[in-house]
Amino acid sequence: MLVSEETGDDAAVYRLPDGGGLVVSVDVFTPIVDDAFDWGRIAAANALSDVYAMGAEPKLALNLAGWPLDLVPLELLADVLRGARDAAAAGGVAVVGGHTITTEREPLFGMVAIGFVDPARVVRNSTAAAGMSLVLTKPVGTGLIATAVKRGVAEPGQLEAAVETMTTLNAAAAVAMGEAGAAAATDVTGFGLLGHLRRMLEASGASARIDADAVPLLPGVLDLARRDVVPGGTKRNHAWVTPVTDWGGLTFPEQLVLADAQTSGGLLIATRHLDALRTALDERGVAHATVGEVVDGEPGRIAVDGRLPG
Repeated sequence: MLVSEETGDDAAVYRLPDGGGLVVSVDVFTPIVDDAFDWGRIAAANALSDVYAMGAEPKLALNLAGWPLDLVPLELLADVLRGARDAAAAGGVAVVGGHTITTEREPLFGMVAIGFVDPARVVRNSTAAAGMSLVLTKPVGTGLIATAVKRGVAEPGQLEAAVETMTTLNAAAAVAMGEAGAAAATDVTGFGLLGHLRRMLEASGASARIDADAVPLLPGVLDLARRDVVPGGTKRNHAWVTPVTDWGGLTFPEQLVLADAQTSGGLLIATRHLDALRTALDERGVAHATVGEVVDGEPGRIAVDGRLPG
């Protein structure tokens, strides 16, 4: 094993007999949008993201589904599978099978994602160090928008913006960070931006400073937080990161946005070669923002400066 669960990384990496690296991860969740096809696309992008975060290239995937046959038409599962295959194909990934069980209430769907990497080019979450810049490749706020949709209070365009970012593969971002020699990375998903940053910092033995005004946001998410249109997972994330976070002048709603539980979020990359990374991302059309830096200090500690835009 080259990477196991010891550091809480995004995927496991196993050295093959020929010297190559096998990368494996799995992710499953309940619906976050009403459209079954989009749910499949999002779930596939989310699962493949763990492989991309390791600097690897996904090649194979297996479907995992749980379906309440008495409550949800089986035809909708076909739409989910079609969406997942569509997203996987966009990344050159073959869906080669899977497994389905009957559930009682809620449908479940996800994927096992399998990829390959040169062991010398594995990007871990445990190798960030003081002096490195932190770059984020997608806006945050998908958890808040998904909750707004469930409550029927989403503004026009919010769902479309969230679906667009959630269905965008992190493939180009992964290639760019490999080309630019990124030192460490993780993808931003269920633990939120600060939660995944905390895990990276604890594994690396470092602290960080975040520039709140530089963090890209999906439209209207700060307003949703102010109205308490907030998922339970986001509130649990906030409670978990607060003991290690100096929130500075941030209000409680702003804090919740930085802790928002994401689905298929961007890559959070630590690098000493900021200009090279920016150039590589720009050349591939990947939106990005420099959101802070790694600093010396107690492992896992985060200091937030500034205020969120909006």
